[in-house]
Amino acid sequence: MEIDIYTSPLCGFCTVAKNLLIKKGLDFNEYDVLKDPSLKSIMIERANGSKTVPQIFINQHHIGGWEQLFGLDQNGKLDKILSKK
Repeated sequence: MEIDIYTSPLCGFCTVAKNLLIKKGLDFNEYDVLKDPSLKSIMIERANGSKTVPQIFINQHHIGGWEQLFGLDQNGKLDKILSKK
């Protein structure tokens, strides 16, 4: 399981998204686009043009931002995605 999350320390939704992943006991790779601005263009390309943080990827699949992650968690689909190896 590989989880990538592009974040900024100024982003409250990034913190909430990371806390949800931590609560589920998941490890993730965090890419701070404020600390390393070159990551932003990589994020935008991977996220099909999405420019806001967070942008979340599970096993190279673009999940979206906080709203999409929360929605998947609320309807039980996130656990199904996470259980796939």
